[in-house]
Amino acid sequence: MSLTVAMNTSLSGMQAYGTRAQATANNIANAETPGYRRLETSTAAMPGGGVSARVKEADGGVDLGTEILDMRQAEIGFEANAFAYQAGADMWDVLMSLNRDDSRD
Repeated sequence: MSLTVAMNTSLSGMQAYGTRAQATANNIANAETPGYRRLETSTAAMPGGGVSARVKEADGGVDLGTEILDMRQAEIGFEANAFAYQAGADMWDVLMSLNRDDSRD
């Protein structure tokens, strides 16, 4: 797996967890709205790497305990992908500095 693919995979993970956090925030904001149907986020692996997120209405209402747990999981997932992306960016910087050093010789 190339560094670019790894970074793009991390980016798609951040986007997917961001989508999950938005859906969860919407659920919390509308918990007391009559007739509101909970939003549920599902993820799927994409060919070539990465992940996509899809939001759909689910059966049933909003349970705030579940939503708080979902939000925490979205936060942890986003942070993990951000950490992986940053590690890739740091490696890229090192590779570029090595390349610059080689061109000076």
